[in-house]
Amino acid sequence: MASGGIWCCRHRAGAANRRKDQFLTPQATSEALPLAGDPQEALDRDDLIAEETLKLVLASLEDSKAEDILSLDIARKSSLGDYMVIASGRSHRHVGAIADHLLRDLKDNGFGRVRAEGLQSCDWVLIDAGDVIVHVFRPEVRGFYNIEKMWAIDAEEPVETS
Repeated sequence: MASGGIWCCRHRAGAANRRKDQFLTPQATSEALPLAGDPQEALDRDDLIAEETLKLVLASLEDSKAEDILSLDIARKSSLGDYMVIASGRSHRHVGAIADHLLRDLKDNGFGRVRAEGLQSCDWVLIDAGDVIVHVFRPEVRGFYNIEKMWAIDAEEPVETS
């Protein structure tokens, strides 16, 4: 990861081979980690929950056959969350199906207070899963708004991709 930059990586394979029980739920993570005695332990625990949420989101998007999945580490850039995930669906119906599948997976894994906007039109669906913010676009809408560019790192910092 580039120091001080946004970590960016494209995700393609392997999600279909993961089972839902491979992810830690917020409750399981809280039970697995002792209550934090100092602020650093609390931050470490929050980071672990954010990373597990990101893994769950990426696996769900892969299972739904979302296209051009991009994850950005925005923790140093914004207080909105730790990660932003951007994906595309092929049509209105596909975008809606991706969003519904993700919402169901998040709920099944203990993330009950997830908010979603844009499910009526399914041009751009925003899903707020706490520390992970997910945008699902139709390709034309994604190209028009181009939010990847808005959240991109500075030109002089290296980008790691996989």
